[in-house]
Amino acid sequence: MHRVGLYPGTFDPPTIGHIDIIGRARKLVDTLIIGVAINEAKKPLFSLQERVEMVRAECEKLNGPGLAEIKVLPMHGLLMKFAEACGAQIIVRGLRAVQDFEYEFQMTAMNEQLNPDIETVFLMADVRHQAVASRLVKEIASLGGDITPFLTPDVKRALMAKYGK
Repeated sequence: MHRVGLYPGTFDPPTIGHIDIIGRARKLVDTLIIGVAINEAKKPLFSLQERVEMVRAECEKLNGPGLAEIKVLPMHGLLMKFAEACGAQIIVRGLRAVQDFEYEFQMTAMNEQLNPDIETVFLMADVRHQAVASRLVKEIASLGGDITPFLTPDVKRALMAKYGK
């Protein structure tokens, strides 16, 4: 059986925490689809295309023998419909803190009602990345703080360019 996993998110911008989850999730499946979501409620700083390109560039650095193929796709609409269209049997979610668990627990219960054949798998964030959140990284960058520990150099350059720095 060919196992397809889906790791959805807005990735605005993709952090080293996201990259860590991607690297670990690809050990669990044969194909890992990164669904870069449109979520206007979050008021993304980067366009959908910019986010897709950043995630693709970071995922290319993860290629290696014996690892899952990674596909980065823009994701529209309901997560479970997208998962079904991609043939995913697994949804991968990263957890950082108790607040993440509360939200993810609710989402998993709803998603299971929509399609009980798709399992949700949670990966705990590496201890070094548990506090890293795209929202906080953008705030630090906008205020002139050092975001080096939270982003890859390419993503850091893209973010700093958005703030004219």
